[in-house]
Amino acid sequence: MTIAIFLGSLLGAMALGVPIAFALLACGAALMWHMNMFDPQILAQNTLEGANSFPLLAVPFFMLAGEIMNTGGLSRRIVKLAMALVGHVRGGLGYVAIIAAALMSALSGSAVADAAALAALLLPMMVKAGYDRERSAGLLASAAVMGPIIPPSIGFVVFGVAANVSISKLFIAGIFPGILLGASLWVTWWWMVRRQGPSDITPPRAGMAEVLAALKDATFALGLPLIVVVGLKFGVFTPTEAAVVAAVYALAVSMFIYRELKVSHLYPLFLSAAQTTAVVMFLVAAAMVSAWMITVANLPAEVVKLLQPLLDSPRLLMFAIMVLTMVVGTAMDMTPTILILTPVLMPLVKAAGIDPVYFGVIFMINNSIGLITPPVGTILSTVAGVGKISMDEVTRGVWPFMVAQFAVMFLMVLFPQLVTVPARWFY
Repeated sequence: MTIAIFLGSLLGAMALGVPIAFALLACGAALMWHMNMFDPQILAQNTLEGANSFPLLAVPFFMLAGEIMNTGGLSRRIVKLAMALVGHVRGGLGYVAIIAAALMSALSGSAVADAAALAALLLPMMVKAGYDRERSAGLLASAAVMGPIIPPSIGFVVFGVAANVSISKLFIAGIFPGILLGASLWVTWWWMVRRQGPSDITPPRAGMAEVLAALKDATFALGLPLIVVVGLKFGVFTPTEAAVVAAVYALAVSMFIYRELKVSHLYPLFLSAAQTTAVVMFLVAAAMVSAWMITVANLPAEVVKLLQPLLDSPRLLMFAIMVLTMVVGTAMDMTPTILILTPVLMPLVKAAGIDPVYFGVIFMINNSIGLITPPVGTILSTVAGVGKISMDEVTRGVWPFMVAQFAVMFLMVLFPQLVTVPARWFY
């Protein structure tokens, strides 16, 4: 009965068009009413406590770093470097997009920020060079999926807080899986180019002097992920402090070295980062009400009892959880999916003896791919809006890349060592 009330109130509120944060509050209130313990003070207290978290301070700073990256010239220099390296090969702009997305993922931690930058910089170039517009938009959208996986990652911060898992370990464990996702896109793009053959205009091969010049120009942009990863690895700073370092570094490089960011640009940047942060933080605060009620109602124990037969087979349990997350991801954005499912699934994961860090990485990959699954697909709408093309075109173009990324995810479910072994190298 408790599970029915939890799902019924949440899905019912969402079906009525209630914003997800308010639907979560309504769900928590419905559970309180069912258990005869309704108290507005508890609602208010848990809402405030939900946002009162030191690790969550990383969210606004990573958001700000992403905004500065796109405005201050860091993204453009990374694209220019990738162009110098692989722009001359057949289908080269596609490979440029994959390399640029991987490098930009290590700067912003936000899939939407990466998608907006990639679509603004590369989609017009790809269309002008004769690439199929649908396929190009689909590649750019799927490449942005690496954003929440390759550290730093806002998604890992939210999951780490919700699941009480080390954010530093999540960051480090996400490096190799993020590279594998990029490799799947590379192979898929290579196969499509070989099979269909783009009628693209291939630029001449860049000389060594041009490559070195592009590398020199992008050196400070490439320094940011290096500083963050090395700092976390050797305990120089926490993930929250890493977010501050990323924002300050990006601001200093954009204003004083590249000199593309002016003082007049700062207010709109801070405002945009604050608005996005407010949405995320309100979601987290509202979710904590539901999470507290889920614990009080002993809902995780009911779920564990329901799925008891799967506890003896961790891989089968992971398959079931991933399928559930895929279905939820088609209807909900990444942050609410994390906040709603994590309190329910974590006791199940621990009961089955699954490594929480490994689960967090796979769970985050699934949620990230959910950003390109229609009909909600936040990245799809971002690419469509920035690239000035229809949502249907982006959706048609993204399918082969999305299938490749899901294949890699299920490969990691079959072979957990693909995540756990490289993570131990970096720990």
